[in-house]
Amino acid sequence: MSSTDTPPIPFLPNWHAPSSESLEEILERHLPWVQSHVHNRLGDFRRSKVDTGDIVQDAMVQFLKFGPRIQLANDRQFRALLARIVENVVCDNYDRFSAQRRTLARERPLPRDTVLILDPTVDHVDSPSQIVSNHEETAWIRLGLELLEPALRQVIVLRRWEELSFAEIAEEMGTSKSTARRKYLHSVERLIEVVDALKSGRIDDALGDSAATPENDR
Repeated sequence: MSSTDTPPIPFLPNWHAPSSESLEEILERHLPWVQSHVHNRLGDFRRSKVDTGDIVQDAMVQFLKFGPRIQLANDRQFRALLARIVENVVCDNYDRFSAQRRTLARERPLPRDTVLILDPTVDHVDSPSQIVSNHEETAWIRLGLELLEPALRQVIVLRRWEELSFAEIAEEMGTSKSTARRKYLHSVERLIEVVDALKSGRIDDALGDSAATPENDR
């Protein structure tokens, strides 16, 4: 059975449930592929500056512990999603976002039944997690931010989570106030597109070119 034919990935993070995979099992099954995929996509300069092995594992653990609970159709989608998140960690210094994610998980935790179904073949009607709520919308936004390009994510984090003014954002980013405002509006538009794609089960559209699976990884 190929990875594209595997059953849906279980709700994550959910390794407290007896029937689900443990964190260690998930890492053992998916970490080598994600490490190889991210390493191949990085340029020589970035590879020389970071230890991709440690960063990949840490990024995966952080997302699985503190990210929204999700369900996907197969291993390929799960790995592609994790690869994009890890690439964002490597491509920019997003310690601030990682710290904010952990803070949100502790201070504004999502209800345990908030599970984002990213598998379009699943009947959503019978799932209590599909009841539209502020909690569910927050979960979609948090997942969308994980997949957003680093430069776009940065301005949203500064504006919405750290509540900086556009003048302060401009100083932080080394640009003008009007440019900071335009970047923020563009970033929000892109975030809406990503979230819409995720909600519709169009994972490849949400991930962009990182959804492609290299021939030697299949």
